[in-house]
This record gives sequence, C-alpha cells and structure tokens, in this order.
Amino acid sequence: MSSILFYENPVGLNRELHKEVKIGTIKDYAFATKTNSVILAGVEFIEATKEYPIVFAKIGEDKLVPVALLGLRDNENLFIDESFKWDARYIPAFVRRYPFVLAESESGEMTVCVDEVSAAFNAEDGQALFDEKGENSQFLQNALDFLRNYQGEFIRTEAFVSKLNKLDLFTEMSAKAEMTDGTSFVMNGLMIIDEQKLLALDKNKVSELFKSGELAWVYAHLISLSNMGRLVDRIAARGSKE
Repeated sequence: MSSILFYENPVGLNRELHKEVKIGTIKDYAFATKTNSVILAGVEFIEATKEYPIVFAKIGEDKLVPVALLGLRDNENLFIDESFKWDARYIPAFVRRYPFVLAESESGEMTVCVDEVSAAFNAEDGQALFDEKGENSQFLQNALDFLRNYQGEFIRTEAFVSKLNKLDLFTEMSAKAEMTDGTSFVMNGLMIIDEQKLLALDKNKVSELFKSGELAWVYAHLISLSNMGRLVDRIAARGSKE
C-alpha cells in the first residue's frame, strides 16, 4: 500500500512557487471513493475499532502495516455516501491530512507535499500557506504539526508491529463474505493477531505490552474484526439502492 495512495499529483511545498496559493476546506471525500483501506496509527485503534475492521496488510516481502478496511473489494469505499460525505463518526488521520502529505524524497528526506489536483488547492475561499514575509501562515503551521505528529505515531506503530512480529503473534486470515443475493467472495492475504498465541505469551512479555499501552491496541484490533459483518451489510444496503 502506498503512503500517498489517492494523491494524484503531490508536489513539494515551495515558498516561491506557492507563495500566493490558498488551500480551501475539504468539502467532500470524492478523492477517496476508490480506496478500500487506509493505514492506521496505533493511537487511532480505540476510535477506529468502533467503525472499521482493523487488519494488518503486507507491504513487500516482510513488512506489515495496520489498516482500516473501508471496503471488501477493489476500488470500493463503503464509507462514502452518494453526496461524497464520510459516513462514520471517526475519519482516519491518513484521510484527514489530505491534501497535505509527507513524502520521502530521493535523498531519503521527508518533504511536505500538497496535491495540486485537489479541489481545495488554490480555492477562492482558502487560507494562505505563507504570509507577506514568506513565513509559514498559522494555517500551514497547524498542518505541519499534524503531519509531524502523524509521522511520529506511525514510527511508534512500526515498532509495535515489529514487536508483535518478533513474538510470532500474527496469523493469516481467510474470510468468506456471503452476500444477500447469493453471491460470495473470499479475502486472502490479510494478517490478524492470533488470540491463542497471545494467551500463551510469557507473562513478562504481556506485562511489557500492558505497561506500554500496546495491549489495548491489540484488543482493539481483535474487537474490530466483528465489524467485517457490517461491511457486508453496507454492501447489501448500497446494492438495494441501486
């Protein structure tokens, strides 16, 4: 899964190039209609578990990242309604940061980018990125703070997943979704935490997870899996309207 996903043309912020650019409010989520999952930071698990199934997706050969499932099929986001509004109380930070994103440059440095294709880019009612002196506006500073906090939480989450991997707690999930019209499809390749392996862990390892606050993340993930059925219900509800 790409860290820029639905960003069509992210370009690095430049004080000269973008000195008069304004960024408007995100008024709808049409940009994410074909996104069926987004990366989650561990700190989001508690709120996300009330809405979405949280699973772990493979990236490359050996990397896993936690994601919120937004749909069960490719190019499907079941949480965006007909008017392109987000149909859930909690919206993942991965989505809320749009149209800004931190992207890795060729030199390995993190660069602040903005999606020039976004409807919010250079909107008439937008807020300036830079002030008259070329310094960051308060609006841009707030966006940068959000991105940095998100990046910090993502690094913390990577360490969490690495810890679970070393403890050999993951198992592959294979789920079959039965639709009301009689059709069905199978999802493969997603990883979840094996609760039996968790229960068999050495008490000192469990204590470490508890003291770090990460045991709560583990159980939020396990509880969230019951939301799989709700995704099927959303597909059925959407189909009945068509």
